[in-house]
Amino acid sequence: MSAEQELITLRARIVDLEARLDFLYKRLGIEYSDTPNAIDPRIIDLLRRGNKIEAIKIYRELTNTGLAEAKAAIDRIDAGL
Repeated sequence: MSAEQELITLRARIVDLEARLDFLYKRLGIEYSDTPNAIDPRIIDLLRRGNKIEAIKIYRELTNTGLAEAKAAIDRIDAGL
C-alpha cells in the first residue's frame, strides 16, 4: 500500500470514528468540551437550584473521585458561583 493510499484509509477511519463518537455523545447525553477544566453545566444547574448532594454525585461519576474530594471540589465551585 502506498503512503497516499494509507493516508486515505486512515482519514476514512478517522471520519468513521468521529461519527461513532458523536453518536455515543448524543446517545449518552454528553456534551463535548475542549476545555478540560470546564465545569459540567449539570453541576452548575444543580448548585444554582440548591441541590449540592446531587451535584456531588455527578461530580464523582465524572471524575471518579472519593466523596471527600468531590465535596471539597463542589464547595469550591459553589463558592465561585
